[in-house]
Amino acid sequence: MIELQGIVRRFASPDGGGAAVNALDGVSLRIERGEFVAILGASGSGKSTLLNVLGLLDQPTEGKYLFDGSDVARLGVAEQARFRNKRVGFVFQSFHLMPRTSALENVELPLLYSDRDSLEGLGKRALDSVGLSDRVSHMPSQLSGGQQQRVAVARALVNEPDLLLADEPTGNLDAQSATEIMEIFKRLNASGRTIILVTHDVAMARYAQRSVQLERGRIVPSERATLLEVS
Repeated sequence: MIELQGIVRRFASPDGGGAAVNALDGVSLRIERGEFVAILGASGSGKSTLLNVLGLLDQPTEGKYLFDGSDVARLGVAEQARFRNKRVGFVFQSFHLMPRTSALENVELPLLYSDRDSLEGLGKRALDSVGLSDRVSHMPSQLSGGQQQRVAVARALVNEPDLLLADEPTGNLDAQSATEIMEIFKRLNASGRTIILVTHDVAMARYAQRSVQLERGRIVPSERATLLEVS
């Protein structure tokens, strides 16, 4: 489904005078349809930059990003926006919910840009899939943190995307809510959804089928990554 070939993402030096910085430095990775992959790494390792490239929120400086065989990083701006809306769902650490909008209306926001023939019932179906069918009219302020993140997950699912990208989705949650979110991801993956999870938490990464460790913008060899996870 996904093949990254020598991906480099280079940024100018923060002070404007030094050498450029490679947030990603030659990343090559294959992810099959239906996999659940965790991307592990410390702050500054490049894991969020990698997720942004995968979601076409950022463009690589060098390399290829093949999605079902097409180099999607080279699509035009409008085509990339269409790709994100139809093929990718995003879940972030901060829930990014509209505060004066109900749970259902928050979930339905991506449908404003959808070209599907029928949109009826999609929002309620997405909320039901995360166990919030009884919270459709609730405002975010009336929901717990875990429930707000479940609304965010439902919003990511409403267009029935092929790929779900989650960037530290449990970072703002208590232990019980974090477990509930990861169980939802596990269930979604069991139904065939491809999921890529960025996390610094090894306990959360263990819900995935396999882990990829990043360090200074590079993938750590699997033998060494195992040692890093245990340490």
